[in-house]
Order: sequence, then C-alpha cells, then structure tokens
Amino acid sequence: MHATLKNHNQAPRKVRLVTDLVKGKSVSKALTILPFVKKKGALEVQKLIASAVANSGEEASSLMIENIIVGKGMTIKRWLPRARGRATPLRKEKSHITVTLKKK
Repeated sequence: MHATLKNHNQAPRKVRLVTDLVKGKSVSKALTILPFVKKKGALEVQKLIASAVANSGEEASSLMIENIIVGKGMTIKRWLPRARGRATPLRKEKSHITVTLKKK
C-alpha cells in the first residue's frame, strides 16, 4: 500500500520538514494535522496520503503511515545574469515523495 509523487517542484529539504511531522502517525491524525501546516509541501503530502489510502482499499482509520521517503529528483539548471557580463548558476531542485502505509 503505497503512492508515489515524482518531480514535485520543491527542494527535498523543504518537503522533509512536512513529512517529519506525520511520519509514524495514524492516517486520520496525519490528515487532520496537514491542513494547518503553512508550508507549500503540506497540500501535496496530504493529497499523496489520500491517494495511498485509496490505493489500499481500506478505511483511513485502520491505517498507519509506515514510512515517507523524500528523495532528490531532477535539477533544472538556469543562469542568472550578474554584473560585468558574468552569470551565476541557479539550480531548481525537485523531489520524489513515496508514502508507505500499513495496518494498525
């Protein structure tokens, strides 16, 4: 029972701040906590947990979050013009998020 989100447009270290809040908790408790977290990744993690629950076919009250893994996705490389004709690299990181559920 798992769900995966690939190439989420946010750096992995920022998404991990959200996933660490709900790791190891029951699904119903996690879905209660996430709407009140003021981070961009909270909505995506909430949708992903709901998708994992739908994939399992069980009720949310009987499931627990076993593990949430946030890995590094692809990096988009851009250039920012600077003074005297120079350029500075910009690296826009993306992340892969995997949620695994288990029964209580």
